[in-house]
Amino acid sequence: MLREYLQALLFIFIAEMGDKTQILAMMFATKYKMSQVLLGVLIGSFLNHGVAVLFGSLIGGMIPANVLQIIAGSAFIFFALWSLKEDDDEDEEEGVRKLGPVFTVAAAFFIGELGDKTQLTAITLSVDAAHPFVILLGTVSGMLLTSGVGIIVGSKIGDKIPELFMKFIAYGLFLVFGSMKLYTSLPEHYINIFSVSGFIVFIVICSAFLIKPIIDKKKKGEKSSYQKAAMTLHDYMNQMKSNFDNICLGENKCGHCEGQNCLVGYTKDMIKEGIEQGTITNPIETDSREVWAKKAFDHAKIVDSLKFTLKYLMDNYKDLQKRDMSNAIRNSLEMALFEETLEFHGDINMYLEHIKEKNPFIMEELRKSL
Repeated sequence: MLREYLQALLFIFIAEMGDKTQILAMMFATKYKMSQVLLGVLIGSFLNHGVAVLFGSLIGGMIPANVLQIIAGSAFIFFALWSLKEDDDEDEEEGVRKLGPVFTVAAAFFIGELGDKTQLTAITLSVDAAHPFVILLGTVSGMLLTSGVGIIVGSKIGDKIPELFMKFIAYGLFLVFGSMKLYTSLPEHYINIFSVSGFIVFIVICSAFLIKPIIDKKKKGEKSSYQKAAMTLHDYMNQMKSNFDNICLGENKCGHCEGQNCLVGYTKDMIKEGIEQGTITNPIETDSREVWAKKAFDHAKIVDSLKFTLKYLMDNYKDLQKRDMSNAIRNSLEMALFEETLEFHGDINMYLEHIKEKNPFIMEELRKSL
């Protein structure tokens, strides 16, 4: 019984490390309390995996044991390759936010796991299990543990975790267990140098095909979903606070500090409000420029800050709070560069065309990094 529980927990824990549902937990943790997120994970996973375990238990008694082992081994090989698949951006939480924190998370996890490899893993583990309910407890525990690790550790060092490393752990575990099951379950006359060589070639080709998009993305400097989720709004605002400290040239070059009457000073107060209250009540407006004293700024650092802000804005455009606050910072940077604010509706190419009209050189600098 304990072996089945630990086996189920381990498989789900490894399979979900760096997967979309762990990233989803990290994202929810930036909006809701950790206890609410984990309770939602518990409810959603219990319902989803409960259906899977029930199904696995029902079909388990209808299929010979040796055939079940071959099916399980083949399924694990499939899960190994699936672990290398690049996750697309997930929108499961869209449309369920009105349910409240716990049920929003539960609904997102239930929907997100439908047909996913963890639900199929739960089915595979339960088809020949002596205690199906123990399998269910193990899979749900694995989901809770993975989500907890994602929230606690991922938010602190998630941007430093290599995506390929996370995927290879799951890939290796499923591949080894799947290969062992097939080796011990298939008739001896199927195990020969030709079949083994063909199997290895098949795995190598499929693995290379699945890894290529991740490597290409890394070469382009794109962040993984795990890295994007690791940067919270609070991290971004603190980074921008540091950036604006550097944009200011200091009184020895700029003259007496004007505080709120300086664009940099005004924006620093705006960022402070965003950090403390989670909202910005007084965003930059073009009409406000008349009250600001004419000051010199480090334009290269302003452009660098605009690059950083645009990347964050594009990564989090569907999150209304992050979008509003990063847009407020973006407008401030535009005011410093062009003495006016520009519109941005999610189309980066159209935005860059607006920049080109103001300053082609700045547009080229931005395009290089986006």
